[in-house]
Amino acid sequence: MPAWMNTWTALSDWFSRANELVPKRDRKILLSPPRLVARFARFALAHHRGDAPHAGTDDVHGRDPELLELGFALLRVLGRRYFRLRVTGVEQVPEGPVLFVGNHSGGLVPLEGFFLSLALYERFGIQRAVYALAHDFLFEDPILRSYAMRLGMVRAGHASAHHAFEEGGSVIVFPGSDLDTFRPFRDRNKIVLGGRKGFVKLALREHVPIVPFVTAGTHEQFIVLSRGDWLAKLVHAHEWARTEVLPLVLSLPWGLTSGFVPYLPLPAQTTVSVLPAMRWTDRDPEDPAAVERCYQEVEAAMQHGLDELSRGRHFLRGQPPALAPTPRRESHTALG
Repeated sequence: MPAWMNTWTALSDWFSRANELVPKRDRKILLSPPRLVARFARFALAHHRGDAPHAGTDDVHGRDPELLELGFALLRVLGRRYFRLRVTGVEQVPEGPVLFVGNHSGGLVPLEGFFLSLALYERFGIQRAVYALAHDFLFEDPILRSYAMRLGMVRAGHASAHHAFEEGGSVIVFPGSDLDTFRPFRDRNKIVLGGRKGFVKLALREHVPIVPFVTAGTHEQFIVLSRGDWLAKLVHAHEWARTEVLPLVLSLPWGLTSGFVPYLPLPAQTTVSVLPAMRWTDRDPEDPAAVERCYQEVEAAMQHGLDELSRGRHFLRGQPPALAPTPRRESHTALG
């Protein structure tokens, strides 16, 4: 059977399963960019007025294995056929709770986190729980909250991460957040953590290793022309949207638009590289100098990893196989 027929058969089966797990009324919202934008606008307006509801959403028992496996099935097809996905280094992830720290790309289509979760699922199975820290917006809308929690997302914050670690789970965090995911296209090969060191304090307090991972390709799925830092400051965007940026992007099918509109990703070859775990046994999370040293070590390791993935890379086509890095199996430990 031709490859395209296999893909079509797999997608047809996937849509049949999706229709059973996701009601039509929910699909009309989840698959409609205008409706999602309208919901974000209501979220921003509520915060601007100061009457936004608070939803306790760090419940780590909301994962739905059936929905997760459905999502992984789609990611597997898209990764293989559309993004030509390569993942290296996942075999060196240590057992037990870890804090995965990644570079953030792709705006509202953050596939790097989903592809890492897929690789962990295929390596360790659905029983290894992985949670992603996500924006408040997902948890103050009842429909989005339901699906976010079922897919293993929790509201960004140390309390949510603590609960995940308590249950033996691991956590994915993108410290650079909006500053990173909307960095200009010319900076696509740069790690932008934005000086945000909360993830270091979290790892030290929880006594879990940090596992950095870097992704190349996801920032080619759309083109960020401007991050819009100045505009965000001008209109006090952080107060009503929890963002430091108001980006301007080029994307399909919209053309020139805001970065806060869901889009169709370009078929950029994507590579995820999981780096060796980093542990610190005697650094105080309340010591700014110690936290700074850890932060610098993680940032340097991630930049080195992204440099390897970017070397010789061509837009959308990816990195020539001869230049692609091989997985590093040794365990990296930073002490003291």
